Amino acid sequence: MAATALAVVAAVALIVVLTRPDGSDDTSEAGGEVLLQAAGKSGPDPFTESTARDDGTPPSPTALPSSSASANVTRGVDGAAPGLYGGTRKVGSCDVEKQVAVLRRDPVKNKAFASVLDIDASAVPAYLRALTPAQLRLDTRVTNHGYRDGAPTSYQAVLQAGTAVLVDERGVPRVRCACGNPLLPPVAQKGTPKRTGDAWPGYRPSNVVVVAPAAQVVNVFVMYDPKSGAWFERDKGDTGAGDKKTQPPVNQPSPSPSLPLTPSPSSPSPDEPSPDEPSSPSPSSAPQTSSSEEEQPPASEPPQPPSPPAAY
Repeated sequence: MAATALAVVAAVALIVVLTRPDGSDDTSEAGGEVLLQAAGKSGPDPFTESTARDDGTPPSPTALPSSSASANVTRGVDGAAPGLYGGTRKVGSCDVEKQVAVLRRDPVKNKAFASVLDIDASAVPAYLRALTPAQLRLDTRVTNHGYRDGAPTSYQAVLQAGTAVLVDERGVPRVRCACGNPLLPPVAQKGTPKRTGDAWPGYRPSNVVVVAPAAQVVNVFVMYDPKSGAWFERDKGDTGAGDKKTQPPVNQPSPSPSLPLTPSPSSPSPDEPSPDEPSSPSPSSAPQTSSSEEEQPPASEPPQPPSPPAAY
């Protein structure tokens, strides 16, 4: 029972500075927008029909305490963190071959898809087959891409926990399966972005994270199955057939401090506080949290995903 309680995973918090590919730190002259996208909805201008298979949607993360830390601080989770992703053992959350087939039937759309990911159009099938189907376990900020008038569109989005995605070898989401959209890491916006879309029960900006690429290739993803309450391993690029049961992970590293996100010169400071940085549970040290967080969850409750906060 104690081991189960200690399997509440706290992933390494990393320095995640949201920047544009050209090195700038804003995406518009104004504050910009961030679209909230529920797990089961396709959203605007989908690239393809849904290729999501596993429609189970875990609840959004629980609220985290606030602090007096600078609002211009962005934290992320390591793409290799055990428990960052979940799903159903032996079931891929996305139908990869369906995604390949849909794009193959439309060469123009296939080329637009490839252009977002900076790969050749002919390489799309192999690229998709090398990704790993998974479900987000935290509300996650990304740059999403729709398809309109023969070309890709681009917008900032927060994907709800439970969203089916395909992740690359560094643990970064690259495709949203409910719409077939290619994904890139998020970019900073000037000021405080306006949130659009529909917030889901339990949504809170302080729970949103950014997935940072793992330092090394992730050959095995350690995932949590919310339906069975069990942990399992999924090999990189496997669609679920080779999933193997595993023990809950324990003694994950504690979060490390992050650096401030540098705003553009005319950027006002967001007025939303950053939450406290959680500590990893371990047999020898108690987390530095509020009294309500010091309590171990009952053995009947499922382990929680990595939960360092993100401010943006």
